[in-house]
Amino acid sequence: MPSSYSFDVVSDFDRQELVNAIDQLRREVEQRYDLKDSKTEIEIEDDQLSITSSSDMNINSINDILRQKVTRRKLSLKIFDFLEAETIGGNRVKQKILLKRGLSQEIAKKLSKVVRDNLKKVTVSIQGDSLRVTGKNKDDLQLVINLLRKEEEKIDIPLQYQNYR
Repeated sequence: MPSSYSFDVVSDFDRQELVNAIDQLRREVEQRYDLKDSKTEIEIEDDQLSITSSSDMNINSINDILRQKVTRRKLSLKIFDFLEAETIGGNRVKQKILLKRGLSQEIAKKLSKVVRDNLKKVTVSIQGDSLRVTGKNKDDLQLVINLLRKEEEKIDIPLQYQNYR
């Protein structure tokens, strides 16, 4: 039996599920009567989405559909950072949506402090863009997960708990 147990706290999303949601979004935009002739382009890159369409109203409709598709695929809406839509040439509007991945140093320090202040029996270490929580008792680790779930409501990124061993 191991003398200590651990798990990692990360902020990530299933990229394939996001790609599937974007594909569904493209299909729906092509089929919807109000968006069919808008010549909408949706591009996905490593760290952002780009939506180009004919008006702000179309961009807003597409964002609503995107939220629905992503929610159905059980992805958090916290992974998106919607930037302001900007007008580009030819009566077109472009919006960039940044994709959030990984814990920033500031958030990692904040979560680490919350855990250390509330539970003395576990150790927390920041490892790049994740946190490693270690303890001698599995019950203590469960308390940490419950504590971080409550804390997650206050921050603007989703948290996942991996490598529980």
